[in-house]
Amino acid sequence: MRTVAIEAACRATWPAQTVQEVGGFRVGHGDGGGDRVNSALSFGAWTETDIRDVIEFQRSCGQTARFQVGDDQVDLRDRLIAMGFRPSRATVVLCAYIDGLTDLALPPVTAFDLWPALAIQNDIWAAAGIAADRLAVMGRAAQPKTTILGRMDDRAAGTAFVAIAEGIAVLHALEVVPELRRKGLAGWMVRRAAFWAGDRGADTLALAVTRGNSAALACYAGLGFAETGGYSYFTRPEE
Repeated sequence: MRTVAIEAACRATWPAQTVQEVGGFRVGHGDGGGDRVNSALSFGAWTETDIRDVIEFQRSCGQTARFQVGDDQVDLRDRLIAMGFRPSRATVVLCAYIDGLTDLALPPVTAFDLWPALAIQNDIWAAAGIAADRLAVMGRAAQPKTTILGRMDDRAAGTAFVAIAEGIAVLHALEVVPELRRKGLAGWMVRRAAFWAGDRGADTLALAVTRGNSAALACYAGLGFAETGGYSYFTRPEE
């Protein structure tokens, strides 16, 4: 699949508040909102001077020096390690074609798309540590976008955010309440997102999940998702 386009869609659908080009890097500033919107991503040739300039720029913004480094960016990884950076949050990017996720009808009253999110969805996110700064990221993402509300046992049980950029839909912040996990709801929520995205012209659904989340990886593999890339975040331990 289109690895570069998918990374661009991930950034477009979970956007930083501002982005500044510093040498061969684009540096996001998100005023909170997680690692993706507060990290530097290389987009061309870079030098060690560029890296040092990024570090100074991030510090001037009150940020931790942080780089998002693709698994295939070996030279950048090695240079950052030599400068005292260490990797964390190893993440895999998964993709599936929409038509492979819309082959089954959803059970009644299981998953719905709606915008803006309901208060109960915000409560589910808050309980999972997804606070106002991340809700602000969803708010500033461009249309088309929506949330997915999942229901089980006659109650709101899950929530997610999905948006589309250049024909690629990206699913973010999927959460199911702990006591109702591993009962299949996440899969139906993903399929609801695929139906919504397909109706708006998307042909691919992408998402990112940490490599240590074995339950989520198994769920997505069962839905037909395949790995298209991966990355880690590099920071200095002392920061």
